[in-house]
Amino acid sequence: MSVAVREYDAKIDSKKRLTLRNTFFEYFHVQEMSDGVIILEPRELTAPFRVSSNTLSMMDESVNNLKKGMVSEAIDLSAFEE
Repeated sequence: MSVAVREYDAKIDSKKRLTLRNTFFEYFHVQEMSDGVIILEPRELTAPFRVSSNTLSMMDESVNNLKKGMVSEAIDLSAFEE
């Protein structure tokens, strides 16, 4: 069973906003239940996936090899046709 660390009353302003005091998080996931309970779960947003510089250099090298004609034989994929 979890224990409440902090409790306080708050009022929604004229624009239907609620201010959370002294929070450690900037973003929250909100769930509104049918019985009126509102659950806030803190969220940490991360940077989107980025391709590493090593992968980019390998891709550049592959494209250069393709332009130079340094490629393998074509692969026969006819066995996979429906």
